[in-house]
Amino acid sequence: MLELILGGARSGKSRLAEKLADESGLEVVYIATSQPLDGEMNERVAQHRARRPAHWALVEEPLALARVLREQAASGRCLLVDCLTLWLTNLLMLEDPARLAAEREALLGCVDDLPGRILLVSNETGLGVVPLGELTRRYVDEAGWLHQALGERSQRVLFTVAGLPMVLKGEAL
Repeated sequence: MLELILGGARSGKSRLAEKLADESGLEVVYIATSQPLDGEMNERVAQHRARRPAHWALVEEPLALARVLREQAASGRCLLVDCLTLWLTNLLMLEDPARLAAEREALLGCVDDLPGRILLVSNETGLGVVPLGELTRRYVDEAGWLHQALGERSQRVLFTVAGLPMVLKGEAL
């Protein structure tokens, strides 16, 4: 089952995904896409790490997400990816613009066939004003297109606001 969990910064989307993974009764593999390159990001990673059960496996992959999903997905296993917009940012910052297209197509090409339960966490960035800079406009565009494509493929799509989940598609929580 593929589930997309969207929300703004500090909306509760990661906590919701962690709760769903924990309640699934499945073996959980947490796939982290962040690259903690500064002190503030290190603190965020530490907060996430402290919330997760110690028995969850961890895979850190900032770029080759589709490869990791194919390697880790299995029936009886829940994969929790946190988060797609950090993954997208990592790819946008590369000097090779073709890599983003290749990785996005690899992700979209594999999610339909993955066994087990897949929880994808991502920031909804399309609710604000249009950014002034070219890179930030591209980021918002790419995130929106990715979310639309994954929303079509997902069996359930959730949107979190103030820690409250709203079901946009699929069965109720």
